[in-house]
Amino acid sequence: MRKKMNRRNFLKNTISVAAGTYFGLSACNSVSTAARGANEEIRIAVIGLGWRGGEHVEQFRKLSGVTINAVCDPDRHLLDDCLEKLRNSGIKNSSDLKGYADAREILDRKDIDAVVIAAPNHWHALMTVWACQAGKHVYVEKPVSHSIWEGHKMVEAARKYNRIVQAGTQHRSCPAVQQAAKDIQAGKYGKVLWVHCSRLNSREAIGKVTEPQPVPDYIDYNLWAGPAPMTPVMRKKFHYDWHWQWNWGDGDMANWGIHYLDDLRHLLGWDNVPESVIAGGNRFGWDDNGQTPNMHFALMEYDGLKVVVDVRNLPDPKRRGGSAGALYLGRRDGNYIQCENASVRISRGGGGAYDNKDQRIFQYKGDGGAAHAQNFIDALRKNSNKGLNAEIETGHLSTAMCHQANICFRAGREAPVEQIRENIKEHEDALNTFKDMLEQLDGNSVKLDEHPFIFGPALTYDRRLESFTGANSDIANKYVKCSYREPFILPESV
Repeated sequence: MRKKMNRRNFLKNTISVAAGTYFGLSACNSVSTAARGANEEIRIAVIGLGWRGGEHVEQFRKLSGVTINAVCDPDRHLLDDCLEKLRNSGIKNSSDLKGYADAREILDRKDIDAVVIAAPNHWHALMTVWACQAGKHVYVEKPVSHSIWEGHKMVEAARKYNRIVQAGTQHRSCPAVQQAAKDIQAGKYGKVLWVHCSRLNSREAIGKVTEPQPVPDYIDYNLWAGPAPMTPVMRKKFHYDWHWQWNWGDGDMANWGIHYLDDLRHLLGWDNVPESVIAGGNRFGWDDNGQTPNMHFALMEYDGLKVVVDVRNLPDPKRRGGSAGALYLGRRDGNYIQCENASVRISRGGGGAYDNKDQRIFQYKGDGGAAHAQNFIDALRKNSNKGLNAEIETGHLSTAMCHQANICFRAGREAPVEQIRENIKEHEDALNTFKDMLEQLDGNSVKLDEHPFIFGPALTYDRRLESFTGANSDIANKYVKCSYREPFILPESV
């Protein structure tokens, strides 16, 4: 058995084995590979207590046979508030419940079976690998990784240590998506002709500061930053708005777009990712500290089928979308899958199939994936990942699609409208999408001669190597892997 590691040795080992595994374990030989039995309590730790983490605390707390034994956040206010709410809820294990600022302190606790990770994106991979190495099972929020390479390492760790790892792409547990996927793949509506994937909501600018902002004294910034750069904070709001800065976040393509891209892969039965991508967009109309695009489209190709991905965060004041965002193909959200005999239109909560006269012929009733956490717990009780609806490899590949679109944008340059049209002219939906975006930008008084599109180069992706090849690959591959800050290093060998 692995001898008990105290906190001092634990932190020392974290630094000294940056090039190897966390505990120096070989596979899972020194930890039990079994989850709790069918009648035993599953003991959970929740890491990251912001909005989504708070939802997980409530969700897992209410599941039968589940106990939350630990919660963690480097923000002392969030941590204290969560502990108070849990203790006031009358939980039966209040003496076992403890709070931590440092997630590493949780991992040597023998009374924790699984961790739920809702920390910022840049922490997802390292925490997952550490947890697998420590013998814990994992539920990790979307996007599962902050880079393509990270996702691959998460899959490696799950396999090496025989851990059950669920991605937080909860639509995988939605009955509507599950049934529509079966119907489409069975050919119920004929051959798939084209697909449009969209998230067209409206956000606001995050504001602009010209000098670094102080980190609140109740936040341990070193622990919050972890593997990411511990650079000065250049945003008004410390929490959440990191989503729109590349060091820590991945924009709305991976924040919300991930749900519908994962649905797309699910609906079409894809077992991998597209082999080519071009993308464009920019952060239009906002003078703020955000870096990620608020208008972003990509044209991807998977085994000959071309797919348009369309993510926008601006209102559409002169057209039907109004302040809530744009409408395209009569929709704001989800996937529009045009088949020979009908179209299937699915978003969060459900959708339907429509004949070619636009009359609904079938309704898909869903719940957005309400049973996703229970699916994870069920897998733990069975001690098998076979029943997981969003096993980590599935989550990795769907997240990789988001990274493909982001990388193409980040590798791009300013481009005039006609150049973009020329590059997408062979795909009707791509041209129509671009036209629709231009009209929306006009409604927001965006002058493209002053603030032009960024348009990425055509990129070819090698699925086996999980990197880009051919023309422009040298630029794109710079973004396939993140850099890391000691001692929070994700090693080559997990």
